Amino acid sequence: MLPDSPLPAPTATFANGNRPLAPLWHTAVVLFILIGASLGGSFGQHPLSSHGEMPQYFWTMGWEWLLTGFVYLGVRRRFTLGDLIGGRWATVEDFLRDLVIAAGFWLFAIAVLGIGAKLLNLDQADKFDSMRRQLGFLIPTTSLELLVWCLVSTTAGVCEEIIFRGYLQRQFAAVTHSTLVGVLLSAIVFGAAHGYEGGARMILIGVYGLMFGLLAWWRKSLRPGMIAHAWHDAISGAVLRLLK
Repeated sequence: MLPDSPLPAPTATFANGNRPLAPLWHTAVVLFILIGASLGGSFGQHPLSSHGEMPQYFWTMGWEWLLTGFVYLGVRRRFTLGDLIGGRWATVEDFLRDLVIAAGFWLFAIAVLGIGAKLLNLDQADKFDSMRRQLGFLIPTTSLELLVWCLVSTTAGVCEEIIFRGYLQRQFAAVTHSTLVGVLLSAIVFGAAHGYEGGARMILIGVYGLMFGLLAWWRKSLRPGMIAHAWHDAISGAVLRLLK
């Protein structure tokens, strides 16, 4: 790993303060939207999925950016998006460091998720087929769809890290006066927000969210998590395409 260097000055704002980032009603609306969308997905209600993957991809990207915009509206009086993310890369070395951290984190997360899938019996053939049916509306089937899927994955990496780790995790920590509780609660919401994946996989996704939360807490930045999140989703789509 590259030798450590001082983090850019804006990352200091990533630390949790005593005051909430936004009004509590704003957080309640965000949670209502996330859980409502998750419940709809658990019943197979996916907007535009009957029209093919591409319309669903663009709907997903638009929805995530709109929710990220709503998060920004709630925090804009005290924070910028750069503050939520943890600043910008000041040097090439900063970028390379985050890239190496993201790679190491991702490899570790894959191992943990593999163990979790084994414990939850998600590695069995029937469970795997069930997962492919549940996620069929998202699996790319052509090269163009795979390219757009990479854009969807990048959107997920940026937007979901801002929503769950940049906003909710720190908001929960400020309200409960406990960073650890903030990490745990945001991980629970992250898992609960993926109802379309099924109950067992929601648990696994919650564990994944917990790891992302700890990474953000440690680095005082969302950048490594954004990188790992984006390429995990992109690779998952590519693998499911091959298996489909």
